[in-house]
Order: sequence, then structure tokens, then C-alpha cells
Amino acid sequence: MIQAKNLHKFYDQLEVLKGVDLHIQKGEIVSIVGASGAGKTTLLQLLGTLDKPSIQEGTSLHINGEDVLRMNDKNLSKFRNLNLGFIFQFHQLLPEFTALENVCIPAFIANKNKQETEKEAKRLLEYLGLSNRIDHKPNALSGGEQQRVAVARALINKPDVIFADEPSGNLDTLSAENLHQLFFQLRDEFGQTFVIVTHNEELANMADRKLIMIDGQISNP
Repeated sequence: MIQAKNLHKFYDQLEVLKGVDLHIQKGEIVSIVGASGAGKTTLLQLLGTLDKPSIQEGTSLHINGEDVLRMNDKNLSKFRNLNLGFIFQFHQLLPEFTALENVCIPAFIANKNKQETEKEAKRLLEYLGLSNRIDHKPNALSGGEQQRVAVARALINKPDVIFADEPSGNLDTLSAENLHQLFFQLRDEFGQTFVIVTHNEELANMADRKLIMIDGQISNP
């Protein structure tokens, strides 16, 4: 599903990633842990095509068989929207839109049918236990509810891979546990691949594989 070779990232003279090799199978849940500054979020952003690596000899990144480093910006944006989903620590919902409208946005960007999109968004929100919150705006939702709306938004285009960066970092213990269980439930039902950066040891240890980053490299690929 994801095949990365020799990923480097420089910010001016600072080398944040130092030649990361990584292979993630379809349907696998992988956690990435490590101290602050180890390069976890940078790696997630490169794998999610939100940023580009500093190209070195032998650098490559294939997702679902596609060579994403060779795509132009337009094609890469389309690929990202249709194939990748993102869940962040800060849910980044648009405050002026309802839960339903927030979930629909990635599908509307992809020019999908409005009626079919809204039907799928309602199904996802109901699946996530939010059937009575569909018309609520983010400020009327709890933190856990907002994060579940963000999960539905990440799922609306049926992406192959979900990237999550500290997804439970702002949640209380119960909401965090529910979210963690949800990831595994989604994988079992829809076969999606999850790559999760987290400081939550419980979530990290639940994953099929835990990768430890130290000083810009994976110590246990």
C-alpha cells in the first residue's frame, strides 16, 4: 500500500528526516512514536503528500501503486482528495458549516453528486453515533463529537489510507478510548490502512506495528 525509500527532509540546513525506508501493507494499522522533534509529523506529512521530500538519489514514494513524487500539483491534489484521508489533533472543522456540511466538503471538491454525497455523509454520521447532531455546527458539539465528525469527513471519499496526527490528543480519556476502538472497527469493516502518529502509549501498542522514530530515522522498520 505504501512503499517509501530514502525519504529525507531538510529545512534550510537542518535535516529532520535522514533517509527513512518504510513499507506498510494494505489494511495494516501502524503507529509512529518517538520524542518531540524526532520527525514523526514530518514523516506523516510526506507520506500523506502534504509536503514533499528533499529529493536524494534513490528517493521514492509509491501509494497504492502510484508514483506520487512524479505527479504534478493538480494530479497530486486530486489523488490526495480521492485516496487519502486525514485526522488531526485539532479537528479543523469549518465553524460556519453544520456537521453534515463539513463531512461533505471533500466529496464536493471531487465534484461528486450532491444528493448521493449527503446520503453517504448521513450514513457515516449515523454509523459514528451522531445521527441527532447532523444539523449542529461545531460550537454546539463536544470535543469527542467534533473529532468523530472529522473522522466522517476523512472517510467520505472512501480513501485507501487514513493518516492521523495525534488524533486523540485533545480528547478526554473515554472519548480517546472510543476513538481508538473506532479505528480498528473501521479497518475491520472497510479494510482501510491507518498510519497514526501518537504520544498515547495505549493506542500505539494496540497497532499491528509500532514504529519508533529517533533523530529522524525509524529504529525498527
